Amino acid sequence: MSAYLTKRISYMLIILLAASLLIFSLYALTPGDFISNNIKLTPERKAELREIYGLNKPMLERYGIWMKNALHGDFGYSLAQQKPVLTLFNEYIWNSFLLAAVSTFLTWLIAVIIGVVSAYKQYSWFDTLVMVLIFAAMSLPSFFIGLFLIKIFAVDLKWLPPGGMLTTGSNAVGWAYAKEVIKHMTLPVVVMTLLGVGSLTRYFRSNMIDVIKQDYIRTARAKGLKEGKVLFRHALRNALLPAITLVGFELPALFGGSLIIEKIFNWPGIGQLYMQSFGLRDYPLLMGFTMLLAVLTVIGTLISDVLYHIADPRVRLH
Repeated sequence: MSAYLTKRISYMLIILLAASLLIFSLYALTPGDFISNNIKLTPERKAELREIYGLNKPMLERYGIWMKNALHGDFGYSLAQQKPVLTLFNEYIWNSFLLAAVSTFLTWLIAVIIGVVSAYKQYSWFDTLVMVLIFAAMSLPSFFIGLFLIKIFAVDLKWLPPGGMLTTGSNAVGWAYAKEVIKHMTLPVVVMTLLGVGSLTRYFRSNMIDVIKQDYIRTARAKGLKEGKVLFRHALRNALLPAITLVGFELPALFGGSLIIEKIFNWPGIGQLYMQSFGLRDYPLLMGFTMLLAVLTVIGTLISDVLYHIADPRVRLH
C-alpha cells in the first residue's frame, strides 16, 4: 500500500503541475483582464497597476512567480474583491460546502432506498412511476425548478424566503442564527437533491437488478433469511461497491459550489463568487479556484481507489 501511495502521489504532483501550467496559460492568453477592462482607470493608472502586479512580464515568468508563491500558500490577490484569494475562499467556500453536504447526504439516502425498492419490485407500478419521475427530474433544467419553487413556496405561500442566507438586517446568533440559515437553505437543497437523485437512483437500481439475480442471493433466500436482510445486508452491500468510484467525483462537488443554484437563490457561495469573477476577468481568483478543483479531483480519485480496495480486497492496487 505504501509503495502504491508513493507512486500515486508522484503521479498526482506531475498531473497538477501540468494542469497548473495549462490553466495559467489559458487565462493568460485570454484577451482582457480586470485592469484593462476597467473603464474608470486612466491609461497611466492602468500601466502603473500592470507594473505593480507584474502583468507586463512574459507569461512563463509570471507562471514561475505564481507557482513559487502557491507553494508557500499564496494563491494571489483578487483585484476585484481587494482581498487575498485564500481569504475569499475561507469566506465563501464553507457556505457552498453546507449546501452540497446536506444535499449529497439526502441524495444518496433517497437514491439508495428508492433504488433498492424499485429493483426489488421491477416492472411494478412503483418501478414505472419511479422511472417516469427520474426522467422528468433529469429533463427539467435547474433554473426552471428553482424559479418554480420560489414562485410556489416563497411568493404564493410565503412559507420560505426566496433567497439569501440570512434575512436582511438580521443580527441573529446561536440557535436563532441556525434556524434562519436552515430556512434559507431549504429551497436550494431541495433543488440540488432533485437534480442529483434521478441519475443516482437509476444507477443503484441497475446495480441492484444485477446483484439480486446472483446465485448467492438465491442461496440466502433458500436458507430462510428475511427478505429485508437479504436485500439490505447482502445485495445492497455488493451493489454499493461500484458506487464507491463515484465518491471521487463528490469531493470537488462538495467544495466547488453550484453555479446556477447559488445564482438563482442568491446564496453567498464560492460558485456565485466564481461567476462574478469570471465576468470581471479577475484571473487570480479564477486561477486559484480552478486549481482548487483540480487538487480536489485528484485527491478524490485517490480516495475512491483506496476505498474500493478496502471494500473489496480482491481488487489490487498497482
